[in-house]
Amino acid sequence: MKVGIMGGTFDPIHNGHLATAEAVKDALALDTVLFIPSARPPHKRGKKIADAEHRLAMTILATCSHPDFHVSTVEILRTGPSYAVDTIDTLKQTFPSETQFFFILGADAALELSTWHNAQELVDKCRFVIATRQGTEFDMRLVERDFRAESREHLIRVETPALEISSTDIREKIRRGNSIRYLVPEPVEQYIRKECLYLDC
Repeated sequence: MKVGIMGGTFDPIHNGHLATAEAVKDALALDTVLFIPSARPPHKRGKKIADAEHRLAMTILATCSHPDFHVSTVEILRTGPSYAVDTIDTLKQTFPSETQFFFILGADAALELSTWHNAQELVDKCRFVIATRQGTEFDMRLVERDFRAESREHLIRVETPALEISSTDIREKIRRGNSIRYLVPEPVEQYIRKECLYLDC
């Protein structure tokens, strides 16, 4: 079984996340993609983010119509920082031993992979899919140089649709009263409006 892992703050989840997951799923013939909202992202310390319950709800709403997309609460239910290496260990205990895990991340995040908690151990334990936008240049050697030679085969590049969407921009549009239609799935937009997220209501 081949399982993709799409981790993130998802504040909010948007169509770029979904398009990337679908492109990687098709390219690598993954059986499923697990979306895992972070509870306490280490790289977001000191920054205000929406409550985990809201980000989890939006992730479920965004993925529930796709038969091969599923949501995991593994990081939200765990205490302490949301370290990817701990998440992989938990998933390996949950899935059959022959399961292959493919951690999906964007090019910018890939360039910082070596700074992640126990990065070398993490790369040894699963494969990393570096999702790069179609038509953009990306030098894999910038990522590979930080890891042992025998681990580099775990680093895979996949080109994905060039959708320029970011959660930061979406939050700013909401604050300004601008439309976020077509940037997030409609149920997510409705949830944001209903719960008055990203506004001082």
